[in-house]
Amino acid sequence: MSVPVIDACGLTKRYREVTAVDDVSLRIAAGEIYALLGLNGAGKTTAIRMLLGMVKPTSGSVTVLGTAVRPGVHAMWSRVGYLVETPSAYPELTVVENLTVAARLRGLNGRGPVDDVMGMLGLTPYAGRRARTLSLGNAQRLGLAKALLHEPELLILDEPANGLDPAGVVEVRDLLLELNQKHGVTVVLSSHILTEVARLATRVGVIDQGRLVREIAADQLAEHVQQRLSVSVRDSAIAEDALLAAGFRAARIGGDHLALTDARSIGEPEAVVTALVRAGCPPYRVVVEQDDLETFFLRVVRS
Repeated sequence: MSVPVIDACGLTKRYREVTAVDDVSLRIAAGEIYALLGLNGAGKTTAIRMLLGMVKPTSGSVTVLGTAVRPGVHAMWSRVGYLVETPSAYPELTVVENLTVAARLRGLNGRGPVDDVMGMLGLTPYAGRRARTLSLGNAQRLGLAKALLHEPELLILDEPANGLDPAGVVEVRDLLLELNQKHGVTVVLSSHILTEVARLATRVGVIDQGRLVREIAADQLAEHVQQRLSVSVRDSAIAEDALLAAGFRAARIGGDHLALTDARSIGEPEAVVTALVRAGCPPYRVVVEQDDLETFFLRVVRS
């Protein structure tokens, strides 16, 4: 049996009367994209800090890349890239200068790695910009660039989409998928964005009030995240009858809004629209909606 990339056993962190992380155990295999999913304050960042040796556990142990995490042991960190909370940078240095310093600390020579990672993360146009003048999104990109400079085999990222606009979120998601699928990089990340985790992770650990309450494989996530087709019409009574006649069962959810939860409606919304148009009751809004994070959590935690 292969050695897990991360093996955490009984991780607990207490701050006086507050237990931030409570008896969390994780085994993450090479090649996974593992997401710690939780509400803000659930303990995700504290757990990641313990994985990286930034915070000493009150109890429990962590092994990363086959080496126990403890003071004075550094060999494995040359194979790990990380970004935790707010990305750090020298504020008066430019983007390229910050990355050059980080490259030298990693023992990398020449401009090649710096230029490559700037291109990868869309930072080339900002190469001469001082770090203190960057937007939150570009500061996050700079933090990710520093994490990727040395081509790590393990990436540990705390809220990597923080501060990014929708296009930036997609870029980072595609980048992580490419690193994982083409280069075999194992990715461990935390997030409170359910939709992104569903599109990215191969396995999800749900953390609530410091405890790991459930682990869910990606192909099982859909069973826990409910979807519905939301339809807005002028007359919900007429629309409901028309849909029933066409073989669709809709439920009124207040006012002139209907919800359809069967697989056919969600997979073929155009069939629902066609039925309504033919009945003389065309919808003015049709959208597939998904549980928000809070609803998902309530379902998972209580199940």
